[in-house]
Amino acid sequence: MLDRAPLLKVADLQAWYGESHVLHGVDIEINEGETVTLLGRNGAGKTTTLRSIIGIVRKRTGTISLRGTDLLKLSPHRVATQGIGYVPEERGIFATLTVEENLMLPPQVAEGGMPVDEIYRLFPNLLERKTSPGTKLSGGEQQMLAMARILRTGARLILLDEPTEGLAPVIVQRIGEIIQTLKTTGFTVLLVEQNFRFASKLADRHYVMEDGKVVDHFTSGELDQKVDSLHKYLGV
Repeated sequence: MLDRAPLLKVADLQAWYGESHVLHGVDIEINEGETVTLLGRNGAGKTTTLRSIIGIVRKRTGTISLRGTDLLKLSPHRVATQGIGYVPEERGIFATLTVEENLMLPPQVAEGGMPVDEIYRLFPNLLERKTSPGTKLSGGEQQMLAMARILRTGARLILLDEPTEGLAPVIVQRIGEIIQTLKTTGFTVLLVEQNFRFASKLADRHYVMEDGKVVDHFTSGELDQKVDSLHKYLGV
């Protein structure tokens, strides 16, 4: 599919929640330094794909390979030590901890984590609120905090699940600017998003999911040719 060996390769990924078969042979490849989106309606299998990569979904078959390491054989905490960070849609901010305590909570899993002063330059709102309880933040500030604490860990592949969900347009724009900054500094991003207009401005390539499988794949340069199929799959 790609000209060079991918950073992350997912092949024929099948996944189950109990007896419910959710993913039906997902194939994805991501190069180092790319921003790639998983698009699709609710229930298409996007979040399950992220959770399967990070190891939260344990009943899986197929291949999930990061720089040649088989992630299927690793527990979730061992997957994290490979340099993958997951920012879930629900954000997971701890109510009893301040912003800075939330930021410092996750352990460093690899060298090269973003220093705290650099994080505060990227997220100035967090610096202003660093002594506030985490859940006193706005939805947009909570999203920024969830992203910021992953950057500190040393993860270089970031899995972002619906980072713009429920946020005001001005915050959505700011989240987009942050993702662009991460890309220019060498991060690799796999972005789950329903807001295609947001995703189309950020990503190098797009995968479209429906009913637990990838039904289309195209580059941003091919976007104009894909309008009809996007209407079909996404209603955009």
